[in-house]
Amino acid sequence: MASLKIGWKTAAALVISNMIGTGVFTSLGYQIYDLKNTYAILSLWIIGGFLALIGAFIYSELASKFKQSGGDYIYLSRTFHPVMGYLSSWISLFVGFSAPISLAALAMSKYLNILGFNFGKEFAIVMILIVAVFQSFSLSLSSKFQNVFTILKVVFILVLIAIGFYFIPAVEPNAIVLDDTWKQELLLPAFATSLVYVTFAYTGWNSASYIIEEIDQPKKNLPKALFIGVIFVTIAYVFLNYVFLKHASAPSLVGKEDVANISFRNLLGTNVKWVSCFIALQLIATISGYLWIGSRLTQATARENKLWSFMAKENKNRIPVRAIWVHTTISILLIFSGDFEVIFTYTSFVLQVLATLAICTAFFIKRDELTIIKSRLFYLLPTIFLAFSLYICYFVLTQKPKESLIGLSIIGLGIILFYFDKRIDIKK
Repeated sequence: MASLKIGWKTAAALVISNMIGTGVFTSLGYQIYDLKNTYAILSLWIIGGFLALIGAFIYSELASKFKQSGGDYIYLSRTFHPVMGYLSSWISLFVGFSAPISLAALAMSKYLNILGFNFGKEFAIVMILIVAVFQSFSLSLSSKFQNVFTILKVVFILVLIAIGFYFIPAVEPNAIVLDDTWKQELLLPAFATSLVYVTFAYTGWNSASYIIEEIDQPKKNLPKALFIGVIFVTIAYVFLNYVFLKHASAPSLVGKEDVANISFRNLLGTNVKWVSCFIALQLIATISGYLWIGSRLTQATARENKLWSFMAKENKNRIPVRAIWVHTTISILLIFSGDFEVIFTYTSFVLQVLATLAICTAFFIKRDELTIIKSRLFYLLPTIFLAFSLYICYFVLTQKPKESLIGLSIIGLGIILFYFDKRIDIKK
């Protein structure tokens, strides 16, 4: 069945396309509310990349240990208790994958509004449906679709960075602040809450581990895909945010979601339309990547849980079509569930909680099972990750109580559904 396997390049394309999406083109406007120093802002993105790289090491080891597609669901249910795996899939179904699809589609609409048309929620829905159709036939078609739009994404990001560094600042004074205030800003609660937006932007660093059964020679190709993807994205994020700050004033960015539009409108004037169009196009790879990975995680859950069982069905090419269209439906419904920032915040918070739980499973990997860092030093990695993660979650809870409550409600509903699901099994 070699034709059903993908290589490290497609796996890396999935990692990159899942990571580079809505977050990097929208979250700066929320960060600059309280953080003005460029060193502090760029530190956010460096820390985010550092945590993602740690996560990539850990997930490579977890995937090698369990050797089964499903990611967090497999790691948590096999290590702790089935309720933990169930909860991870419930979160992923609504928040981990479907919500980022909605956010990416909504961001596409916002960036295309510069063309003079009102690209509203209807356009976002149509784009999700088109991508779902391409994901529903075969692994070969999905791979080609993903690779094409990921190449487009990478080339476009590199072009933006090159243009931004080449030209002198388009606005005076711009948002670049290089003084000693970064020391104070690192200690602000706003720094921690801003980190949750950054960790959302890095969401997807673990994506290839969810489909380990579809990767050829996974022990070699999975770590390669994860590391290359994370390192490229980290460098790109730091440079992109510097460019955005260089070509816009701080007041013009505060609270705005289309920060790339604002910066490059200052730089290119009326010629900025092509930038907006390419930002929108590269988000297609984001939608595609989340739909691909999310449906596989849902399928893994569906094989073991009664309420989900109808989503386990595959077509003749082993594509989980029902799971794809359930994610599609939920993504469309989420578009109508609230404004962009509210969805963005509670999604980021819940995903941070899920990452915290999943990383804990690394402490249960035995030393003789390690394949990359074959020493006790490995256990330092999840410790560092958890310290940052708990720091972020605490400040989001205290600074964003409304959004945190929405997130915790989603988690609570998942626990209730798990026990309801088990009761159905018992009656059967």
